[in-house]
Amino acid sequence: MELPQMPELMGLSLLFGLLALMAMAAVARGWLRMAEETRGQRAGQKENGFPPDKSLGSKKQKQHQRIRKEKPQQHNFTHRLLAAALKSHSGNISCMDFSSNGKYLATCADDRTVRIWSTKDFLQREHRSMRANVELDHATLVRFSPDCRAFIVWLANADTLRIFKMTKREDGGYTFTATPEDFPKKHKAPIINVGIADTGKFIMTASSDTTVLIWNLKGRVLSTINTNQMNNTHAAISPCSRFVASCGFTPDVKVWEVCFGKKGDFQEVVRAFELKGHSAAVHFFAFSNDSRRMASVSKDGTWKLWDTDVEYKKQQDPYLLRTGRFEEAGTVLCRLALSPDGQVLALASGRSIHLYNTRRGEEEECFEQVHGECITDLSFDITGRFLASCGDRAVRLFHNAPGHRAVMEEMQGLLKRASNDSTRQRLQQQLTQAQDALKHLGALKK
Repeated sequence: MELPQMPELMGLSLLFGLLALMAMAAVARGWLRMAEETRGQRAGQKENGFPPDKSLGSKKQKQHQRIRKEKPQQHNFTHRLLAAALKSHSGNISCMDFSSNGKYLATCADDRTVRIWSTKDFLQREHRSMRANVELDHATLVRFSPDCRAFIVWLANADTLRIFKMTKREDGGYTFTATPEDFPKKHKAPIINVGIADTGKFIMTASSDTTVLIWNLKGRVLSTINTNQMNNTHAAISPCSRFVASCGFTPDVKVWEVCFGKKGDFQEVVRAFELKGHSAAVHFFAFSNDSRRMASVSKDGTWKLWDTDVEYKKQQDPYLLRTGRFEEAGTVLCRLALSPDGQVLALASGRSIHLYNTRRGEEEECFEQVHGECITDLSFDITGRFLASCGDRAVRLFHNAPGHRAVMEEMQGLLKRASNDSTRQRLQQQLTQAQDALKHLGALKK
């Protein structure tokens, strides 16, 4: 086989080299043209007032580019009776609960945490809280156990109850540990409330259909209540732990007694009594601390105060003590809180709160646009000194000025009927304390 001559090989090499140079030049011109077009588009966007298109950047820049989310602004609210604002949650707060010993306030939010606040810090500049993480879920409802050594939460995604145990550390803080197993799923509709009896004998859960379940502390259903109210809007356990009540589409509040034997064994749930008097659906109700008073608010635009210290087994019905007007209830779903002594009624509609004196039925205070979102929970602390509300990422605490005024009115009436000096001295002391508190708040009415 003959090999090609040297001049032919050199000619072929030059030809291939020339073709390669032409290809490289064409590629380089293409890159330059693309870069110029990109610069021109960005300049044109800048001249026209538009932000530059981030898609025009290189793939490497796109991969490493991080878009910062704007942090939502905290809603600002001021009022002469505002005692404090508790701000540690990064999500909206849906529920709160005061411990039975009065030392703590628990809050839960959609930031996957439960916060435990010390009530002794309420009037301090800084408000400390302890955080319990809710793994892979978030809590919508929270309730302390009667001994304040645990709390329960309702899980938004898992649709069930979870118990957290609180273990005190040497440094004074707490460690929060979830129990290994959650409660079984039993409800078929969204949950509206949960509660633990102060006796520690049972747990209640209520859903928006007509179902209220009574559980033991180990997660076994003791009884199922069908409220027959078309739908439930609220349900709760009385502070005395004897009763469970519910309200909904019908114009009444139904109350059942949860009965236990002398040895603490569950027996049955029996119908006790009803609060009848509203002419439309009942939005909400609440008990006083001794369970002898109840308050309700209805779509008929009224609120009512009831004496529930009755012998229902002798067919005795609750007594209606007072009816007040609250027009907002006719168009907006409302929440209600009753002070521990039953002297003050708080009503929340939308983002505002109204305080009423239950003796006279008159509105005494109104706090407007308290939160950036609709109010999700409303509660007095166990002393009745503060009213707490939540609806955005903060809990706002108010001084209960109407409560001090109610004490003044009561003491002044009792002083007129006092028969001995020691009684007068004691009543005068309580009257002076209430007057001093109102002077300090700048809320003493002349």
